[in-house]
Amino acid sequence: MLRILIVEDDGQLASTLKYLIEDNPRYRVVGIAEDLDGAISAVEADEPDLALVDLHLARGCTGFSVAVRLNDAGIPVLFVSGKAPSFPMPDLALGILLKPFTGDEVYRALATAEDLMRGRENLRKRVPANLKLYETSDQAPQNGAEEPGLISRPSFRARLQQWVAGTTH
Repeated sequence: MLRILIVEDDGQLASTLKYLIEDNPRYRVVGIAEDLDGAISAVEADEPDLALVDLHLARGCTGFSVAVRLNDAGIPVLFVSGKAPSFPMPDLALGILLKPFTGDEVYRALATAEDLMRGRENLRKRVPANLKLYETSDQAPQNGAEEPGLISRPSFRARLQQWVAGTTH
């Protein structure tokens, strides 16, 4: 059974997502949080296997800051949002499930996330169209050159960690 934490500040959407997830006996929601503090408390209390994290959360919190802290705790993240970020963040999340979604798309996204978490080389064939997976292999340009205007993954993560550390004091 995959234990899931939902981090979503829209109570109705969080409840709907919980209902959709728990309709499948392979998945169980162990907590719902609406911001970073709630997510950390839920992790300490329930030890989830995976977190579904919205990008825009309550009290000015972002899903990016939540993903940094959850990754530090060893919990994989799958972003859930109405709009995908303009660049992938494989060091923060497995991917992003775009809203709106159906129950079937949620199940297929969770099954795909489970495949990734377990290190399976072959993913399930029916990945939903609104699930964007982030590449995990480094695809740095040859000869060490970076494309202009792009932030490298490590520097983006480092900046987020600094920002999170500055907002939690």
